[in-house]
Amino acid sequence: MEDEGGDRIEESSVLMGSSSRKGSGGGDWRWVDGSEVDSESPPLSLLDGGGHNGSGGYGTVRRRLVKKPKRVDSFDVESLEVVGAHTHHNKDISTWATVALAFQTLGVVYGDMGTSPLYVFTDVFSKVPIESEVDVLGALSTVMYTIALIPLAKYVFVVLKANDNGEGGTFALYSLIARYAKVSMLPNRQPADELISSFKLKLPTPELERALHIKEILETRRFLKTLLLLLVLMGTSMVIGDGILTPAISVMSATSGLQGEVSGFGTNAVVSVSIVILLALFGIQQFGTGKVGFMFAPILALWFFSLGAIGLYNLVTYDISVLRALNPAYIYFFFQKNGVAAWSALGGCVLCITGAEAMFADLGHFSVKAIQIAFTFVVFPCLLLAYLGQAAYLMKHPDSASRIFYNSVPESLFWPVFILASFAAMIASQAMISATFSCVKQSMALGCFPRLKIIHTSRKRMGQIYIPVINYFLMTMCIIVVAIFRSTTDIANAYGIAEVGVMIVTTTLVTLVMLLIWQTNLVLAFLFPLVFGSIELIYLSAVLSKLLEGGWLPLAFASFFLCVMYIWNYGSVLKYQSEVREKISMDLMHDLGSNLGTVRVPGIGLLYNELVTGIPSIFGQYLLSLPAIQSTIVFVCIKYVPVPVVPQEERFLFRRVCPKDYHMFRCVARYGYKDVRKENHQAFEQLLVESLEKFLRREAQDLALERDLNDFDMDSVSVTDDLRTPLLMNDQRREEPGASSQAAAPMGLLLPSSVMSSDEDPSLEYELSALREAMESGFTYLLAHGDVRAKKESFFLKKLVINYFYAFLRKNCRAGAANLKVPHMNILQVGMTYMV
Repeated sequence: MEDEGGDRIEESSVLMGSSSRKGSGGGDWRWVDGSEVDSESPPLSLLDGGGHNGSGGYGTVRRRLVKKPKRVDSFDVESLEVVGAHTHHNKDISTWATVALAFQTLGVVYGDMGTSPLYVFTDVFSKVPIESEVDVLGALSTVMYTIALIPLAKYVFVVLKANDNGEGGTFALYSLIARYAKVSMLPNRQPADELISSFKLKLPTPELERALHIKEILETRRFLKTLLLLLVLMGTSMVIGDGILTPAISVMSATSGLQGEVSGFGTNAVVSVSIVILLALFGIQQFGTGKVGFMFAPILALWFFSLGAIGLYNLVTYDISVLRALNPAYIYFFFQKNGVAAWSALGGCVLCITGAEAMFADLGHFSVKAIQIAFTFVVFPCLLLAYLGQAAYLMKHPDSASRIFYNSVPESLFWPVFILASFAAMIASQAMISATFSCVKQSMALGCFPRLKIIHTSRKRMGQIYIPVINYFLMTMCIIVVAIFRSTTDIANAYGIAEVGVMIVTTTLVTLVMLLIWQTNLVLAFLFPLVFGSIELIYLSAVLSKLLEGGWLPLAFASFFLCVMYIWNYGSVLKYQSEVREKISMDLMHDLGSNLGTVRVPGIGLLYNELVTGIPSIFGQYLLSLPAIQSTIVFVCIKYVPVPVVPQEERFLFRRVCPKDYHMFRCVARYGYKDVRKENHQAFEQLLVESLEKFLRREAQDLALERDLNDFDMDSVSVTDDLRTPLLMNDQRREEPGASSQAAAPMGLLLPSSVMSSDEDPSLEYELSALREAMESGFTYLLAHGDVRAKKESFFLKKLVINYFYAFLRKNCRAGAANLKVPHMNILQVGMTYMV
């Protein structure tokens, strides 16, 4: 549970827009905002949901619907409603606060891009020897316009705006799309999820048929859902690959500066020192990003200042005429002169934008304006001056290309710059390591990665995490890469593929966001991928030509992680579908009676399962295996929704399962993909019981209200209860039954006195006393251990994936008790195998 209100995302938008839908009765309707309801309209309608076997209906205030749909029984709806979802408002951040935030971005976001001058021209001119000024000016012009087009034009002005309530990255884009179209492979979405304040659902209007058509195509074609998921997983896999290659190339590039300065310092020494630094870098990750990165921003600010100052010095000292490279014609002259070699050199040019994806991926820690200010006014001009200065030095010393960065540094400044470069390389590595941790956590939350141990290293920043398994894996892979390749040039061949691959995925997803969500003009929507996608494809073709020279490495990493994530998602979806298919029917529960065919003993049983609807089949196994069952049963589902953060007061959904005398309830605890589950089991138990008590009181009030309003003529207006808001609210009026009933009453209606005193309901008091007695007897955690096996008649590939690969991942991932954070003393676990 999140106890830091400052980490919650504030929302300025409200639920709006109109949508054409199909109701349960087959009619079309449209949600109407209060501003659209005229004065002659009937009063706001109340839910008319009859009970089912004693479960009762729930009354509420709703916005009216234009067309009367078919009545839906409240038993078919999973969550209790409460009026008034929380609406958040953005607070204006002062100018100085934004500037301070922009300064902090230097240490986290731009370390990778800031260290690229260490190796860009070295790699470019290893492919194209310097024979004339056209070579230098052409390469410089290519680098300058690459930085101007991709990080500046694409990311700063377009991609940063495609954020998910302030969160960026590949999975954030997927989460954003998943909220507007039901593209998630796991079918556990509920209508109540749309009322989370951070859901920010703006449905396409009927006038924009293109967006509706795209939404329908995505939702109805499983092939496109799978393709979209594979695209997202591939992009995430590339980011993890960056987490391996960035530390290797950054640390090695900084260390290689000693080769020309210290006699006898050869390649073996560079490799050895680099490995020692990498061991230290990954060894301090356990202390947390906040402690490790305390001095990051000042060091990177000094680094960028040094780049700009040295570049300006070289530009004035050696050859200021390199400013001619501002003319893009030199790019044409460069390719005309060098042909295929120039195309191959693009693999080095693309390294100037390594880390550009970090501007988007690390957006959640900062703000769009802060990242825009930092890049536009600090990073961009300093990088341009650095490359201009190196080009000016090369015009006079063309033989210095293999060690251009350190050779262009004035001799008196070598050691300070070397130390600063080493720190900058470590900082650049730290940013990608942290981004890798974040990607893995998001993947786990959205059901695309096996469960691993996550350590939260900060009490204030929920995004600062440490994953030991991933950390040691990255460290091992980095050391292997450095030991095998032994050269920054070979590592650079691999590095470019990972970077360009992530950029192409981002371009594709942002284009989909433009068409589906932003509803951008069709010409502009296709102009974006046409311009930037074409540039990235050209770069991709260049780096793929180095496939045999190291380019296979990121593809191997990406393929490995892609297989792991897809197999886990595929197996999880099959398991969930099996649980839905084999859930216990209500007829069987009614036949068993309120004693469930066994003995009911005092206590509360929390049965953890993944279903958001129905009674899981594993409950039947408990009835067969146990001699007695607790007097109160709560089916608890820990569910992640496609939003970054779910506010604590909107965390829980409750409903009653079976008639009242069964004392069975469902609790869906919802978390966002950046939420941190830090509550212990005692706090969770207390909060759950308090929520359940509020649920029972609210239910009694709604039943009394509904009974007394049945005399009113409701023929003209009717609603369904397909949209629900959670029970836990901060509205103090709900503590007083009278105030709650008045809040729930439509305007102009006087409520009977029986509604105002619903707490006097004898059945309510009996149920509350039974709940307190059960709580005093203690909690028992009933864990469902479900396994899946492929049927004998299944294809060989399916048997291989499910029976071996997925089974291996499940066996070696974090156990359910540890992952759900439940005490080991009071656990009862029953296993069940599903044949798929």
